[in-house]
This record gives sequence, C-alpha cells and structure tokens, in this order.
Amino acid sequence: MQTILGSGGAIGVDLARELTAYTKDIRLVSRNPQKVNPDDQLFAADLSDPSSVDKAIQGSDIVYLTIGFEYKLSVWKQKWPPLINDVIDACKRYNAKLVFFDNVYMYDPDYIGNMTEETPVKPSSEKGKIRAAIADKIMKETKSGLTALIARSADFYGPSIKNSVMNELVYKNLKKR
Repeated sequence: MQTILGSGGAIGVDLARELTAYTKDIRLVSRNPQKVNPDDQLFAADLSDPSSVDKAIQGSDIVYLTIGFEYKLSVWKQKWPPLINDVIDACKRYNAKLVFFDNVYMYDPDYIGNMTEETPVKPSSEKGKIRAAIADKIMKETKSGLTALIARSADFYGPSIKNSVMNELVYKNLKKR
C-alpha cells in the first residue's frame, strides 16, 4: 500500500496519477479525499488527530507526506511539529518508508541558484526555521529505525496550485484590484 497524506493538493494529485505506473494499491488521505484513479482507496482523516494519522498509515509500505498547510506562520508553528512527530511515530510503528515533500526555505538564500547536498542550512525566515527543524527531526529518526527520503523543490504555481508564494503574494493581491 502506498499512502498519500494530503492527497488533495497539487503534489498529491499528480503523485497519485504517476504512482499507477508502479502500483494500483494507493490510499488517498485527506479531510475529503477524492479519487484520482479508479482503484484508489479513500481514507477520510483529520491529520491533526494522532489516532487518525496512525490509522491512515497502518498497512502502508510507503507514506508520502504532501500536505500543504495554510501559508501562515502561526499555522505552521502550530501544525507542523505535532504532525511530523505523529507521522514519524506511525511510520516507525508499521515499518513504512516516509517520503517527505519539502521546500527550499531552510537553505541559505545565497545558494538557492546552485544547490547541492552540501548547501548550508541557514533559514532566512521563521517558516524556514520550521522546515529546518522538520528535516533535522526526520534525519535524526533515520538513525533509529525510520527509512526516509526528503524531496525538495522550489515553489509551484499554476492553475491547480492553491498554496504557493506566487498565489499568496502576487495573484491574490492582483485579484483585489
């Protein structure tokens, strides 16, 4: 079973489409999951509830964390730390591999144009500090039983993207005019 936590967003939907090249055993998890592929298993869950996270991950071989919280610092501070702890705990309990889709906020901005495995972690924002803490937590847990991969990308934008810097800072402001 391959499980996508936060399956309704741009990454989750596209990931679900692509996974069918490898498996038909896909579980989509969100508050109101909707099928992307005919064989998708839907699992409605409040991912702020640890028992829901646990039930969503149970039976999974691979868990993809693609959730996109509201683009507010207060929301990130409140929601990311407990969610990542719950996901890590459940992945370790059920021996599921974790794939965390991350951004580049934790990196030194001077290196963004030429990132490598050695790019310095030097967040220039509070959100970057949250992401750095999450990445650090995941990597530390790989030393005690978690198998994990962190996939990083710059921000997304386009018609299907709801949570992005471009949408929040540019498009929403243009709509107000």
